[in-house]
Amino acid sequence: MTLKELLEVNIDKYGEYPFLYYRDKQYTNLETKLYADQLASGLQNRLGIEKGDRVVVCMPNCPEVVFSYQGITRSGAVIVPVMFTLHPKEIHYIIKNSTAKAVICSSYTAEQVKKSLDGLDQQPALIVTDLPSGEGVLNFYDMMKDDTLKEVEATDEDTAVILYTSGTTGNPKGVLLTHKNLYSNAVNSSEHSRAESGITIGVLPLAHVYGLTISNACFLTGSSVVIFSKFDPKEIFEAIEKYKVKSFSAVPAMIHAMLAYPKAGDFDTSSLESVGSGSAPLPVALLNEFKNRFGAVVLEGYGLSEAAPVVTAHHKNIEIKPGSVGIPIPGVEIKIIDDLGEEVPAGDVGELIVRGDNVTPGYYQNEEESKKVLQNGWLHTGDMARVDNEGYLYIVDRKKDLIIRGGFNVYPRDIEELLNGHEKVSEAAVVGVPDARMGEEMVACIVKKPGSEVTEEELIRFCQEHLAKNKTPRRVVFMDSLPRNGVGKILKTHLRQTAADIVSY
Repeated sequence: MTLKELLEVNIDKYGEYPFLYYRDKQYTNLETKLYADQLASGLQNRLGIEKGDRVVVCMPNCPEVVFSYQGITRSGAVIVPVMFTLHPKEIHYIIKNSTAKAVICSSYTAEQVKKSLDGLDQQPALIVTDLPSGEGVLNFYDMMKDDTLKEVEATDEDTAVILYTSGTTGNPKGVLLTHKNLYSNAVNSSEHSRAESGITIGVLPLAHVYGLTISNACFLTGSSVVIFSKFDPKEIFEAIEKYKVKSFSAVPAMIHAMLAYPKAGDFDTSSLESVGSGSAPLPVALLNEFKNRFGAVVLEGYGLSEAAPVVTAHHKNIEIKPGSVGIPIPGVEIKIIDDLGEEVPAGDVGELIVRGDNVTPGYYQNEEESKKVLQNGWLHTGDMARVDNEGYLYIVDRKKDLIIRGGFNVYPRDIEELLNGHEKVSEAAVVGVPDARMGEEMVACIVKKPGSEVTEEELIRFCQEHLAKNKTPRRVVFMDSLPRNGVGKILKTHLRQTAADIVSY
């Protein structure tokens, strides 16, 4: 099944119903299809978009993002979602690398996008949702005045999306995701979670594969989405109360912000049963505190862009094991292997590899990197992990974040879990910095809880009381906040450089 058919099956199965809520407006699933068809017609007839052409979408969450995704796929083109928080140079690289023929944005991102177009040999058409046509700009809704849509033959093996990775260690890579990749993942993750029809919250960036898959799953379950263009705890609590939200998906930074919001108790959150968490590790202390405060369980899962994205997750009918990211969803296989490619016994740490219909066929125009991560049908994730005797997966750390201190492997997450449980610590991240004697030394980067005072010596002593000496950070650095990307993942590359600049041995 293709992404286009997802919406059509939704309409056939559930009839017309309010699909999107945004600010004071609502749009039905039929209106969504109408706008998508009209946009697809405009892309084809006004811009000459053909099957396989790339179209970039770069703006905060809003209904027009959903209309754009469906419109692009209906025109036969390939969706290239781009985080609106990126620097113009980063957007420039993605547009150039994908040779996009058009960019759809809003006034919020229009200046960034215009700057990103400088120096391009081929200038894509610029479509803006809320600016009038003129001066090199086409208005989004002006594109919808042609209703002669040409049907385009598509198969589930065709590329539906090119999703560019964050590029924290170099230029981003374009992950190819087929219709089968995305459809199978939406179906299997919905089946796994026992998803029910209802109203959920769409605060995850639709430009990120996690948010994209959640929206696809809503088509399958006949659910509605309250869309937010940015995360604001007050607005999230208001939506939970108003729409009696039972579940929604978030990232750890959002869960942390909800717990830290001082007026959370002013809202009726009794309808909330669960919150899905992914994209970044969730401290166990945070999981427990959320359940105690709101009576809702946090169902942590694991995924990555190359797996479209969900690989494992908890669900409400299985035991929740704090620190674990659950069990594989249907249709997905996992293995833990050593450096020789051999599967290791349960409980041992190795690299996680993944196989299933959700796995990317490779990177766009990057055969070398594709061969590195795709071997014999298995996706090599670069994540170090272990599986227990009941099949629950535990992510230990990114392979590249492993710290080798004096010849011994140290996984930062072990130390981060301990520090996140300290009564005066709001957030913690541990990185390795070069050291002439030990090879690498550990630095703990700490955000204090508001109003709390804690010293470097106190936290080092705390670690020494609970950890082996070789796992104790040598230094502690206090920060106002930890650097994050658009979906709340801590940028360890930036943090390592910052820590190295501050600390000298």
